[in-house]
Amino acid sequence: MPENSPAPSLHSRINSRQPHTARIWNYWLGGRDHYEVDRAAGDHIRELHPGISEYARADRLFLGRAVRHLVTKCGIRQFLDIGTGLPTADNTHEVAQRLAPDTRVVYVDNDPLVMVHARALLTSAPEGCTDHVDEDLRNVDAIIEEAGRTLDFTRPVALMLLGVVIFLGDDEDPHGVVRRLVDALPPGSHLALSHTITGPALSDVDAAVRYWNAHGTPRLTQRRIEEVARFFDGLDLLEPGVVSCSRWRPEGSPAGQDEPAEVAMYCGVARKP
Repeated sequence: MPENSPAPSLHSRINSRQPHTARIWNYWLGGRDHYEVDRAAGDHIRELHPGISEYARADRLFLGRAVRHLVTKCGIRQFLDIGTGLPTADNTHEVAQRLAPDTRVVYVDNDPLVMVHARALLTSAPEGCTDHVDEDLRNVDAIIEEAGRTLDFTRPVALMLLGVVIFLGDDEDPHGVVRRLVDALPPGSHLALSHTITGPALSDVDAAVRYWNAHGTPRLTQRRIEEVARFFDGLDLLEPGVVSCSRWRPEGSPAGQDEPAEVAMYCGVARKP
């Protein structure tokens, strides 16, 4: 697929003076697409909650395991990845197209820096297709319409919502937004979702989120595990259910070894009947 040149309007929307979650995530993952303000915020958040970098790694590894399962075990050849984030190693299309080169992937994000990099770096294998949509998660109809230029919504699609629903406030009907996206997909489609959690024993996580919401953009909304599980209502949840990203079908653990340590980023994968 030919590369698209980033529109000038994308560059004009980039704000390098305020920390942004996509760039901090990139920093924690060892990427290079961030500014000093992002590194400073990321370091301060790590002081408040030293394990925060493990969320980024656990979420990224979950993406790879989920995509591999969806391609090899479920026969999925189409992915709608919303909240793409800045490109790093083993992006959705790279994992999927290594296994099935004809896979079609649409990335959706509304961060201008993400879109500039995505259009330059997230290019497809010749047999498949990769496209990019500059849109907000809240605009479900627009996402489906734009993605429909690349994806065939009469065939199963894997909807990837990793670490993105946290940007919807409780007053924005987050469960309704996810339901509308799933409703637009045919039977046999799958939802993969991850979300930061909160709970009585996670005061350090709560402190890090409070700091972020006071200084960064966009604002985050934590949810309890039960609230995360609700995103899968009406779907057939795959084993092991809604669990820490580090514990969703971990690979390479010797028999008898303890489960990986939990992180406060929970996830699940479910099939639409």
